[in-house]
Amino acid sequence: MAGNSFGRFFRITTWGESHGPAVGVVIDGCLPGISISREDIQRDLDRRRPGGSIASTTRKESDRVEILSGIFEGKTTGTPISLIVYNENPRSSDYALLSDLYRPGHADRTYEQKYGIRDWRGGGRSSARETVGRVAAGAIARKMLKIAGITVRAYTVALGGIHCRNYDESFIDQNPFYCPDPEALTLMEKRVEEVRRKGDSIGGIVEIRASGCPPGLGEPVFDKLDARIAYALMSIGAVKGVEIGSGFRSADMLGSQHNDPITAEGYESNNAGGILGGISSGSEIIARVAVKPIPSIRIPQKTTRRDGTPTTIVVEGRHDVSAIPRIVPVCEAMMLLVIADFALHPTVIRKVFPI
Repeated sequence: MAGNSFGRFFRITTWGESHGPAVGVVIDGCLPGISISREDIQRDLDRRRPGGSIASTTRKESDRVEILSGIFEGKTTGTPISLIVYNENPRSSDYALLSDLYRPGHADRTYEQKYGIRDWRGGGRSSARETVGRVAAGAIARKMLKIAGITVRAYTVALGGIHCRNYDESFIDQNPFYCPDPEALTLMEKRVEEVRRKGDSIGGIVEIRASGCPPGLGEPVFDKLDARIAYALMSIGAVKGVEIGSGFRSADMLGSQHNDPITAEGYESNNAGGILGGISSGSEIIARVAVKPIPSIRIPQKTTRRDGTPTTIVVEGRHDVSAIPRIVPVCEAMMLLVIADFALHPTVIRKVFPI
């Protein structure tokens, strides 16, 4: 099956299924000599791990990562890095009744139409469990980019129709939704509990910011930095929309409002989201993603059996009420991977890394 790899200079290939023995990733292209410990990777995986909030599935997975190759005496060797996380609590029997049904909102039918076969145990390869490999690879990219002073941060700005009005960066890591607004958090928690009781699900919006990126990342014309960011973020299963900078709000703005005035120090505003002409400007890179509601819900939905017979389905089992907050570190990882890939491009690598 094609489409399992991402990147050119910092290249990853994820593998594994939701209910298979394990999931993991192979990373090729990381610079040698980068200090990496298992704890560095585990820290990011713990943020994505099931059970971290009231919106999360009750599936219990420790997501303990093991390093198989590419790191020696605590440093990267420049050879492929292979990481594995064993699945501990899949409970495939929960999905046995779905082997003959297509779940609305899922990839069941499209996978079967394309390949003639599908893994019905939790969605197989189309499951969000695949993102374990992305987050693990993102942790490696984070350590490498730290040398260049580049950092990436993601957080929730909307959940279930409730939008943040304030921004307190210090509060983001103090709550399970990675929400920067204490007042909005209280309303979000109530909204999640309300939806959970009804057996339904909700979506939201995640914002991702990359700081410290130098000017010059991105290649015209079809390899623009913002194009690659959008491509990377849209590859996350629950993401249905991406915007950069002022995004869709720019459609209602005048040119005199949207243009970022240029000064000797840089730009007075950042409607461009840190990217002009597909090339980083040196300003903070800002992107947002629209996250759809989780499709597995306990409310009856119309569907068909594999033979075309109409029926209804109620999806039981252990499922998130929302992809937020567990999708937040995944969005962070994909931004890290894009920037790491461009940072290693031959035209800019010596400008980014002190080598």
